[in-house]
Amino acid sequence: MKIQLGDTQIGLFRYLGLWSAVVAVFAMQGFVHDAFFAEVWSPFDYLRWSMIQWYTWAALAPLVFRLAARYPIQSPGRLRALLTHVLASMGVTLAAVVIGAAVSSLFEPGSFADQMLQFIGRHVAIGLLTYWTLLLLQNSLRLRAERAQRMLEASRLATELAQSRLQALKTQLQPHFLFNTLHAIVTLLDEDKRSAEDMLLRLSELLRAFLEDYDGQEISLRRELDLLDLYLGIQRNRFKDRLTTQVYVAPDTLDCAVPSLLLQPIVENAIRHGIGQRVGADRIEIESRRDGDSLCIEVRNRNSRLDSDSAPAGHGIGLSNTRLRLRELYGEAAELRLDMIWPEGVVCRIRLPLRELEDDDDMPEHLPA
Repeated sequence: MKIQLGDTQIGLFRYLGLWSAVVAVFAMQGFVHDAFFAEVWSPFDYLRWSMIQWYTWAALAPLVFRLAARYPIQSPGRLRALLTHVLASMGVTLAAVVIGAAVSSLFEPGSFADQMLQFIGRHVAIGLLTYWTLLLLQNSLRLRAERAQRMLEASRLATELAQSRLQALKTQLQPHFLFNTLHAIVTLLDEDKRSAEDMLLRLSELLRAFLEDYDGQEISLRRELDLLDLYLGIQRNRFKDRLTTQVYVAPDTLDCAVPSLLLQPIVENAIRHGIGQRVGADRIEIESRRDGDSLCIEVRNRNSRLDSDSAPAGHGIGLSNTRLRLRELYGEAAELRLDMIWPEGVVCRIRLPLRELEDDDDMPEHLPA
């Protein structure tokens, strides 16, 4: 059974337990006071007097909480609510005095009028203080509930904003890749129709995976590498023997969670600033390993440099958006940076929080090599 206290519910036994503690405290106070300054009565007398006084207030407290919830002391209408509670405190205190005197007259010598005089003289002031204490408690509970609600709403809005920003960044990556791939297909149509058809099939499979099979922000590294293999197949058709690829993946990293479409823009950036701008062949290497509580991924290409022409500060749209996605998903726990490698080439180093992700069996197992 629950007791309704304004907007808050409390179990009956807990409620009675709290008031019983008040009864015990004031019974002890009365006993100690009389032990020093007056005649001492039986401990059961002090307990009975305290029970009559405070269990009466226990019965009236739900009314006080309802009044406090109905007339909150806040703008607008603060003055009116304050006046209402001044009158209500007098009325509820008078009711407590009348009820207490009536119950006390059943156990104490003297008439109801005698008990009324006793209660008016001894309990009116503390009754008014009790009313305003209960009022303050209700207002504190209301403010706490409102603050918790505001924090919950702010957290929900922040989550929705972060998800919207992540989705916006993700959709910015896909058109960038599509433009480059379609441009390559158009170029190959007159030169190598078989390669152009193969690129179109791979592009179709890749788009199907993006648009139908997965709609989250994270996938396993295994799935990410499958998607990357489609992209690399497109680029191998485009550059023929000039481009080779190699993947070094630690088996214990395949089920680790990574942001979806993480590697494609990084590899695209490596190809664009390597073989896409410089003569000769290029080699793209992807490596993953565990390092303590981090997942480390490296994307290396052997035919590019970090110089003013390659805009190392910004690293292009793909890497800039990838860095923003990592910041939104992991905060300071993620890192992305570019370094030179010897004797020539550039490596993109990614560090992510290590977390395994359960495999999604609904995604297609095959992606053509």
